[in-house]
Amino acid sequence: MIAPEATLWPPAYDAGYRPAKDAPYWDRARETMPADERNALILRRVQGLMAWAWEKSPFYRTRWQAAGLEPGDVRSLDDFARVPTIEKADLRADQAAHPPFGSYLCIEPHEVARVHGTSGTSGRPTVFAWSKDDFERIAEAHARIMWSFGLRPGDTVFIGSIFSLYVGSWGALAGVERLGATSFPFGAGVPGMTLQAVSWLRQMRPSAFYGTPSYALRIAETARAEGIDPREFGLRIMFFSGEPGAGIPATKRALEATFGALCIDSGSMGEVTPWMNITECAHRTGMHLWQDLVYTELLDPQTRTPVGFGGSGTPVYTQLERRGQPMIRLVSGDLAEWTDAPCPCGRTYPRFPRGIIGRIDDMLVVRGENIYPSAIEDVLRTFPELDGEFEIVVTRPAALDELHVVAELAPGADEDDLRRRLVAQMKRQLGVRPEIGFAVPGSLKRTDLKSRRVRDERPSA
Repeated sequence: MIAPEATLWPPAYDAGYRPAKDAPYWDRARETMPADERNALILRRVQGLMAWAWEKSPFYRTRWQAAGLEPGDVRSLDDFARVPTIEKADLRADQAAHPPFGSYLCIEPHEVARVHGTSGTSGRPTVFAWSKDDFERIAEAHARIMWSFGLRPGDTVFIGSIFSLYVGSWGALAGVERLGATSFPFGAGVPGMTLQAVSWLRQMRPSAFYGTPSYALRIAETARAEGIDPREFGLRIMFFSGEPGAGIPATKRALEATFGALCIDSGSMGEVTPWMNITECAHRTGMHLWQDLVYTELLDPQTRTPVGFGGSGTPVYTQLERRGQPMIRLVSGDLAEWTDAPCPCGRTYPRFPRGIIGRIDDMLVVRGENIYPSAIEDVLRTFPELDGEFEIVVTRPAALDELHVVAELAPGADEDDLRRRLVAQMKRQLGVRPEIGFAVPGSLKRTDLKSRRVRDERPSA
């Protein structure tokens, strides 16, 4: 039964609550709710959120007034679809004009308990401001979602990602602690730390791991160089965010075969934390959309009109529980397709059956074909002769684009035969014949966080 206070905005949760260890759901009522009942709950949250933002935020109030809307006009989720969308660039511009938190900060500055943000590698960093109660609700949400893919009190979770402005590590830590599991906040990013991670994983044998897929594969590579089989770590569950690798079928298979653990894909955007608002359950039929935490719409990237189930578009997120910096119809820029088909877990949330396919901005148009780096990775990971990292380079030496893929080759492999098979497979799956090159194992760049494997060297004009 849903507690009455959980239907209010912002919701209040019992910090002492935890389900029985063998319970399949953290909150059965909310997770198995019929769609029409859940939509009614979401609408109440949206109305409370919009009323709060209208009163506290010039950023939202000005935009909604320009669109001829005010909170009282939203009487249905169809009405909510008329509310203007926002983008990351809008947040950056507002923070530049109203430093440091922007005019969408809806609490007093002294109420800000935590500051996180983006790295700023693609422009001005965006500052995330959380109140204490915001962060408590983030912990509650992450615990509830982690429960869905099998984490329980008694598990030990090795957190192998950078503890910095990056919110993923801190959100994972908060969720693990709220769930009642043992946290092992090891971190990443310091020279020599990966070798230490191998030693600690072997010594402590935690039951779960969190990080990026690229870093997990790097740990495995380092372990093997030390004569250690990564299965010796004893991991049962590995959950990932930060890049699409865990949702790429061949990469998921490679991770599970390497570690002997269940591979779970999760994550959306740091701006809408809890970033695990889209996450696979233990059945891994796609990523569930936890709509009562972060309401997700799927819109056509060009027209911004709703896309029906079975279609593809860009996810647009509304954070339903956050006071400090509400995110209301934030466009992700990712690409996904969705379904409302039943899942064996019994949860009634819609799903992204293929996870996040990729970032729309990352799509490469090569000789008229739309190519996502994740599709190239999916091909490469199916060839056991390829051992380690890869990179993708697009050039235009003359009139036509050229796609170059360089991958690290295991010793003893037949280069000519492998090149022929790789080219044929990529031509079938991508529609483009790439140039294939090989590198010695360990020669391509590694990362402790998000991989950056693509270089587009074509002239800009």
